[in-house]
Amino acid sequence: MKKTKIKVGILPNQFLKLDGTFDKDEAIKLSGKIAGVCYDKEGFTHLENEPLEKTMRRVDMTLNNGHHSVYDHILINFNLQNLPKILAMVLNNEHQYTTSEKSARYTPVVRDEESIITEAEEKLYHKWLDIFKVKIKEQYGYVYNDSKIQKLAQENARYLVTVFMPTQMIYSTSLRQINYIASWMCDYIDEVNINDLFELKLAYYMRQFIDELYRLNVLDERLMKNEKHRKLSLFGQNLDKKEEHFGDVYSTYYKGSYALFAQAQRHRTLDYQMELLNEKEYFVPSIIARDSVVVDEWLADMRLVKDVNPQGELVKISEMGKYDDFILKCKERLCSAAQLEIMLQTRETLLKYKKALEESHNPLASDILNYCNGARCTFPDFECSSDCKFKEGKILTRKI
Repeated sequence: MKKTKIKVGILPNQFLKLDGTFDKDEAIKLSGKIAGVCYDKEGFTHLENEPLEKTMRRVDMTLNNGHHSVYDHILINFNLQNLPKILAMVLNNEHQYTTSEKSARYTPVVRDEESIITEAEEKLYHKWLDIFKVKIKEQYGYVYNDSKIQKLAQENARYLVTVFMPTQMIYSTSLRQINYIASWMCDYIDEVNINDLFELKLAYYMRQFIDELYRLNVLDERLMKNEKHRKLSLFGQNLDKKEEHFGDVYSTYYKGSYALFAQAQRHRTLDYQMELLNEKEYFVPSIIARDSVVVDEWLADMRLVKDVNPQGELVKISEMGKYDDFILKCKERLCSAAQLEIMLQTRETLLKYKKALEESHNPLASDILNYCNGARCTFPDFECSSDCKFKEGKILTRKI
């Protein structure tokens, strides 16, 4: 296994020490003062000047009795480097966060000496990058310039690259939440299936991440207690045995690639889980789907890198939420600018939702019709700020 080293830093804030570590003691003291607001008659200004002993008694009480919400007031902005994409997905599935992540859609895959990316992945990536550029140029050269074609080719070629590919992102969350996540990661590491290479690799990088958080003085054992036995929300079990439901709330299940899942989970008003398939399957980009010879070559190349869990590998996906929030997702993903795979899946779910509402005579059946006539620019309650002038994009029949 390659030993790419995760690096974590903290952006400047009031609790950043000169050595780059977190001033946890001062952050906890501030939280202890905030904890007194709910019953102090004179408010926070009075608490700022209270004796330290009184503040620390309140700290001990809140840390030890599980009343940890006051530690959510402390926001930390992490600069995460060399973070495996799948570990970024683990973090991004916990809803209390803000992320600005390096886009894999528009970033070329570059392999260096210490990279976890193998020579086989690099070779196949560039092979299919060239194939996709030709295919896209042939079919959509009248719509896209060479720069856009390059980006779309990169988006599709990256399906052959491991989901452990390193990425970079600014990740902001609270002191409480990062401690909770670290504790759930510790549980994942303790329970890892030693016969599962995916789990072993993920646990290896989780341990690196936790070690970095300890180095930065961010973790506190009192905040890492897991009395409710919560687990990382990314991983589901027996998803193929769940039942679908469509009404004021909905739940649906489908197969999609890691790349699709990473896009979908950013809709934080919805809940997502994934589960690996027992037998590996792979996403086939629509631009090549009609050419059986090319499809066979694509799948054969996918199988060459199957052990690294390429981003085009399919997983079972669970999606749950409210009707209104699903419509918000449609307003984001039913667009010619959206990644094609998630656009297609969102459209498929929309039509399934429509049919179910009609069959159950749900009052929402008339409302959902507003969103079934094409891309979001056809919605009565959406205003497009930049007309793509792309017919196939607007009627949702594009292949790229």
